[in-house]
Amino acid sequence: MRHIKKPSFAELYAPKLLTVLREGYGANDFRADLIAGLTVAIVALPLSMAIAIASGVGPERGLYTAVVGGFIVSLLGGSRFQVGGPAGAFIVLVALTVERHGLDGVILATLMAGALLIAAGFLRLGTYIKFIPYPVTVGFTAGIAVIIFASQLRDLFGISLAAKEPGELIPKLDVLARSLHTANAAAIAISIVCIAIIVGVRKLRPEWPGILIAVVIAALATFALSLPVETIGTKFGGIPAQMPWPSWPLVSLEKARMVLPDAIAFALLGAIESLLSAVVADGMTGRRHRSNCELVAQGFANIGSALFGGICVTGTIARTATNIRAGARGPVAGMLHSLFLLGFMLIAAPLASYIPLAALASVLAVVAWNMAEKYEFATLVRSSWGDATVLLATFLLTIFRDLTEGILVGFALGAVLFIHRMAEMTGVEAAAPLAGDDRADDSDGDRVPYDPSLAADPDVRVYRITGAFFFGAASSVGTVLDSIADRRNAFVVDFAAVPFLDSTAANAMSRVAARAKRQGIKLFITGASPVVRRALLTHGVRPPNARYRETIARAVADIKGSIEIPDAAPDPPRIAAGEGP
Repeated sequence: MRHIKKPSFAELYAPKLLTVLREGYGANDFRADLIAGLTVAIVALPLSMAIAIASGVGPERGLYTAVVGGFIVSLLGGSRFQVGGPAGAFIVLVALTVERHGLDGVILATLMAGALLIAAGFLRLGTYIKFIPYPVTVGFTAGIAVIIFASQLRDLFGISLAAKEPGELIPKLDVLARSLHTANAAAIAISIVCIAIIVGVRKLRPEWPGILIAVVIAALATFALSLPVETIGTKFGGIPAQMPWPSWPLVSLEKARMVLPDAIAFALLGAIESLLSAVVADGMTGRRHRSNCELVAQGFANIGSALFGGICVTGTIARTATNIRAGARGPVAGMLHSLFLLGFMLIAAPLASYIPLAALASVLAVVAWNMAEKYEFATLVRSSWGDATVLLATFLLTIFRDLTEGILVGFALGAVLFIHRMAEMTGVEAAAPLAGDDRADDSDGDRVPYDPSLAADPDVRVYRITGAFFFGAASSVGTVLDSIADRRNAFVVDFAAVPFLDSTAANAMSRVAARAKRQGIKLFITGASPVVRRALLTHGVRPPNARYRETIARAVADIKGSIEIPDAAPDPPRIAAGEGP
């Protein structure tokens, strides 16, 4: 048996930057990272300010976060392409912390969250965050999107309120509806134009920075036409043209005790959000991040952001995806993105005063629409009652109660439902023998002559999954299947011994199938029961990304281009549109 050497501590926590430099980093790589960094900075500039304003702090706090935190995330991170900065998911938590403890409380909570993330990384807890069921992540993401959109209604319509805007969703909507008569026509026009520009540019010229174009046009129109709308200048006095000196926040035992729950919420959400972003980057590039190293980097980034007066830092899916699409080669792109942001802040700070808040609200409205994962939400609602229950519980608790509570309850429900499903499967198989009886070689009529060329073929691999395929195993099995796809021209995944799979596992298979399709690899799924097959088809594991066969022999024969071997039983009935070879 081949001995597998365990990685050392230094190997596990060495930043990906060192890996990239060891592989050989040349002028062409730097040029690609320079372009990618500039592209991401153009997207991040208005977004960072918009997120900070929506969080209840000044726009400069978002820039400090993106400059300092984003640089540290790329410098120390365990993902090649991760781009860090303020994220929309934190808007609700930061706003509540500002309301309860003020800006000093937010900075202290960010500092403490950084320490918690470092501890979690060194304790290697990043591995266990992968066990969060897929319906939970979709539910809380959709819930956050609803809250973000609701928080921007005031600025989108330019509504004036006599009292403070409520934080809870229903009271907020009630107050805004009763104050709708104060809406500003100029603000509404700016919102409509900005949203139209962002959406239109994304469809017609996706390589152009639609967000920046919309914000710049809105600022120029506001200045040239002297529009009576609220701007960054009128509300915040503009943004400073320099970075502050680092300073340690005021820390006391009593203050730390008061903000500890907020710090824990920051750390939990930061860990989930950053690792989800890293997984998305892995799926787009075929690389592999190190989750515990990434948590440590996120921890140091949050501490650095707090020292410069910034807010929470995490990996951001949209900016990371933009980084990859722009042709980034490694972490240098993320570091350059922070330096470009610093340059923009130092040079263009006076111009930011003319940016209308309606334009930034439009940016966040589009962000909320995109992050709602509408297709995934609808898929989970109709996939099974269990997944729908977990999804809706997480979604509704996130909106009407608390984000952390939504995640914890969703995870607990997912675990209980898994136990229930396992109990059902145990009941079904109770009468089955512990070991199968011997049978004659040709008793079922499907035996074919042995073909040694198939067994020795290095380009075809058969992988059998045995047992319940659920959220606890989805990450590890998905990683193995991806590694097979890296080295093979075709592979077969046999589900004959899988009694059931949940939505997390089906989603993992969907990513594997999509990646195989992109790389021109043939993927066959065999032996799937009607229930398992239905779940896979529901989550997009369908032709041409994957083909279904009843037996491994038939799948291998089809891969090799030989005459198809008839199955022992007919294929299961068609379950969804588009099914076929």
